Amino acid sequence: MSNDRTSPWLDALTTAVGPVIWGSTYIVTTELLPPDRPFTAALLRTLPAGLLLVLWCRRWPAWGDRTGWWRLMVLAALNIGVFQALLFVAAYRLPGGVAAVVGAIGPLVVMGLTWALDHRRPPAVALAAGGLGVAGMAALLLSPGARWDMVGVAAALAGTLCMAAGTFWSRRWRSDLPVLAFTGWQLLAGGVMLAPVAWLVDPPLPTLTAAHVAGYVYLSVAGALLAYGLWFRGIARLPSVAVASLGLLSPVTAVLLGWALLGQSMRGISLAGMLVVLCSILAVQWAMSRQASRG
Repeated sequence: MSNDRTSPWLDALTTAVGPVIWGSTYIVTTELLPPDRPFTAALLRTLPAGLLLVLWCRRWPAWGDRTGWWRLMVLAALNIGVFQALLFVAAYRLPGGVAAVVGAIGPLVVMGLTWALDHRRPPAVALAAGGLGVAGMAALLLSPGARWDMVGVAAALAGTLCMAAGTFWSRRWRSDLPVLAFTGWQLLAGGVMLAPVAWLVDPPLPTLTAAHVAGYVYLSVAGALLAYGLWFRGIARLPSVAVASLGLLSPVTAVLLGWALLGQSMRGISLAGMLVVLCSILAVQWAMSRQASRG
């Protein structure tokens, strides 16, 4: 992957576009797509984008490198295939707020992996900011009567662990492939993993309307091709902890879009929680940038 020297703050802003796009997934799914087909949506988001990127880049992993292929399949499962399946199980069994709060522990998981496996203790500011992000997300999204379905919570937690591990190992297992080719192969392999799940679990698609087609195209082009490309670019350039913290922008974006486009209300405590989450993200970026500059 390219690792040209650029400002870490510019890299962080570019990487942040990915989670912001992902934050629009909920409103696109509920307003444009056919109902009750979560795995089909995940499949159509990932597989076409993967095929396009692989054909466009025409860069192939070394066929004789068994370790490289094994690592690629593991990353595809963690970042795309297994993660997407668990994500939609949680989404259908939990209120969005509960799922997002469980997902907010992702940066702390990446910090733990970095500490345990790389023997690099995250800065105290980053650790505190990670905990603050969870608290802010709870204030932003949790209602007093939130329903805690244990199967949904388990799926959300497992999905968070998958994405955190995928972010960490994507950084550690650096690939010689360009970022777009690396992204394309993961999307392609993850989409192939999702195909039998969508075939066995979801009902067949109805006759698609223009709105359905527009929704699927958006999810694939913006939500997979562009967003994952920027995400893996960020992983190649930034500390994995810094990248993971940017994932908190996804539920924040979802809340803002619900308020702006669907008329969903926001309480005073929600606004305070959003401010806390944003401050948490900025604090993690600052702390990890300082640590990286010190070597």
